Amino acid sequence: MARPPNRSQHKSNPKIAFGLVLRKLREQVGDSQDSFAHRTGYHRNYVGQLERGEKSPSLNALFNLSKALGLRPSQLLERVEKRLGF
Repeated sequence: MARPPNRSQHKSNPKIAFGLVLRKLREQVGDSQDSFAHRTGYHRNYVGQLERGEKSPSLNALFNLSKALGLRPSQLLERVEKRLGF
């Protein structure tokens, strides 16, 4: 099993920042990983990998995930940028 990222990685790793933002937003809309995956057409494992910062979303995935969260892709990325300190 992969080690959880340390705190310094949270501030500097875009994949981890994206995953943390995605998890928070998914939880805010009240979805489990399974229901969110079903709504977006992705496998639950893929959503989990994104949330843990193990994978980066493709451009198509970014648009699909944003739509499922009721955001524009730019709004999702703005939240990631903020988490990274931009």
